[in-house]
Amino acid sequence: MKNQSYRRYTDLPALIQLLTNKELTLLDPSSWDDKNDSFFLSTYKEKKKLKSVLALCFTRESETYHHWRVFSSGSSGVCINFKSSALENTFRKAKGVSFREVKYLKIDQLRNTRPTTAQLPFIKRIPYKHENEFRALWESKAEESSALNIPIELSSITRITLSPWMHPSLRKSVVAALKRIDGCKSIPMWRSTLTENADWKSYGASAT
Repeated sequence: MKNQSYRRYTDLPALIQLLTNKELTLLDPSSWDDKNDSFFLSTYKEKKKLKSVLALCFTRESETYHHWRVFSSGSSGVCINFKSSALENTFRKAKGVSFREVKYLKIDQLRNTRPTTAQLPFIKRIPYKHENEFRALWESKAEESSALNIPIELSSITRITLSPWMHPSLRKSVVAALKRIDGCKSIPMWRSTLTENADWKSYGASAT
């Protein structure tokens, strides 16, 4: 597990901000699609009497259709791969930030053993288990904020994958624009072939 990279699924505007400013941005989870998840975080904030709770999510799962469709749907989606040790060190150095693996539980488990307040930001329902999520969390009792920027070295990025729904004719121009950002020239970049792969199709065409 230690040798696996972390993946962050997001979109081109967020990627450009990350590459240009060399920062990861933690945001308010209140707008998350999973309302069970956002409720647990708001409950955590309330119970601990915090003024701010911000988060950023990653996965250690290999490329899946679910991750693309849910977290970076559309032609502007991207997936950023980070070196495990570099990303962990980035959050370790950030004051007030914890970075932990999310645990997936059944409703019956919570019914039988209620969670502690400290567990709330890092537990989700079992149907989300395939996401294999790791979460960065920042909290503050004194500062009210809607975003937190954390400096990161671009050398921690191992590759950038563009959306499988990006038209192939756009790939070259998008990659060229990203590589013109200072410090990004050597980062490997390509378009995902998850939804249409030439090799896969050729093997099917040669079926006997």
